[in-house]
Amino acid sequence: MDKKNEIENQRSSFVAEAEILKTLGHPIRLKIIEVLISNKSCVKNIWETLGLPQATVSQHLVSLKNKGIVSCKRDGVMMCYQLSDKRIERIFNELKDYSNSSNNNHGAKADNSISLNLPK
Repeated sequence: MDKKNEIENQRSSFVAEAEILKTLGHPIRLKIIEVLISNKSCVKNIWETLGLPQATVSQHLVSLKNKGIVSCKRDGVMMCYQLSDKRIERIFNELKDYSNSSNNNHGAKADNSISLNLPK
């Protein structure tokens, strides 16, 4: 492979990675992922846990599903979601560790405008 094709392939990879990061870059989506890390859950359970409107949660679940971050399965009349890949949990935990790190001197501040009472 010549240098030009190699650079073009890397650029394409970065676009795909940026799209995934963009999808993960919303606080509600991260909170949904946090709920799904502990166990698969139906939409109703997710929006009740988060205290958000069902339409809001459903919209964010569609975004996560479209990027392959979550998968869903019908259980009777309910749609149940789970993380599609264990690596998502690792990415989430690494991001959380970085965000909470005392070494993070980049001025990143937690936005607590969306409060949750997740079970520990």
